[in-house]
Amino acid sequence: MYSFVNDYSEGAHPRILEALVRTNLEQNTGYGEDIHSRKAAEQIKRLINREDADIHFIPGGTQTNMLVISSFLRPHECVISADTAHINVHETGAIELTGHKVIALPHKEGKLSPDDIIKTLDYHRDEHMVKPRMVYISNSTELGTIYTKAELEAIHELCREKDLYLFLDGVRLGAALASGDNDLTMEDIASLADVFYIGGTKNGALLGEALVICREELKKEFRYLIKQKGAMLAKGFVIGIQFEELFRDDLYFQLSGHANRMAERIAQALVRKGYGFYATPCTNQLFPILPEKAVKELSKEFGFLVQKRDNMGNTVIRLVTSWATSKESVDRLCDYIEHI
Repeated sequence: MYSFVNDYSEGAHPRILEALVRTNLEQNTGYGEDIHSRKAAEQIKRLINREDADIHFIPGGTQTNMLVISSFLRPHECVISADTAHINVHETGAIELTGHKVIALPHKEGKLSPDDIIKTLDYHRDEHMVKPRMVYISNSTELGTIYTKAELEAIHELCREKDLYLFLDGVRLGAALASGDNDLTMEDIASLADVFYIGGTKNGALLGEALVICREELKKEFRYLIKQKGAMLAKGFVIGIQFEELFRDDLYFQLSGHANRMAERIAQALVRKGYGFYATPCTNQLFPILPEKAVKELSKEFGFLVQKRDNMGNTVIRLVTSWATSKESVDRLCDYIEHI
């Protein structure tokens, strides 16, 4: 059985493994202050054209989300997100555990709109309610969709006007930027978000995310908070080496581009068969709507997640491709779709 369950089933791209082996017997400084982490940070700064940005390497996405939100909000402040957001659905109440409420809003294909944010701000008016202070978005979203530059600019402008932090979860940022529908650059994101991160775990690395802090007031003593909240690895160079390799050339975007192309082939097969989608396919996550019979047939040969079922006998499933998804496995899936 071939799995399309997620984009972190495989280990790491061979170049990353080779880099880890090549540097294995080096004696590196610990806690992210090694030469590899510094080089990776400089590569990212050049890519986003922000020498003033602070770059920190964090082991995983949930740790990064919890670290950022709990560090930058005061005790009475809360974060706004789409109701599909990772912090609202898939982090076991990690944000709430830190004492901060997540206000989850209705969405359009996983994306927040300025109008919905404004309605929330208008409702939370005084000290009898938590105070919205941060907007959390994901690119790509939990439904595989992406923000356009105009959409991100609109949210950015609202956050500036209302004195809100804008935090972009980029655990699948590679997939978003490699999408054929994308009109954003990494530099654009650095100019529009106060803080964001570049996902490595779901784009060819063994583990790790690169957190980028762009807003000056958020940088002060942040390493203290990383350590205090358990996100600072003694062997931080293990993450630094991986990001150094990912951004030594275009490897990062080559990997996400491959994942997107494999997903596009599957999407085309589904369209040819006449199936629709729960969310517009444009990255490496697909959400086709299938009759239950087809879902049962697919499950005999392929792994995937069931997203939701309706009362009409239809099921939304999630198919995810990765940097390592082979053309042969995709061809096999497409052929199977053709005959169910």
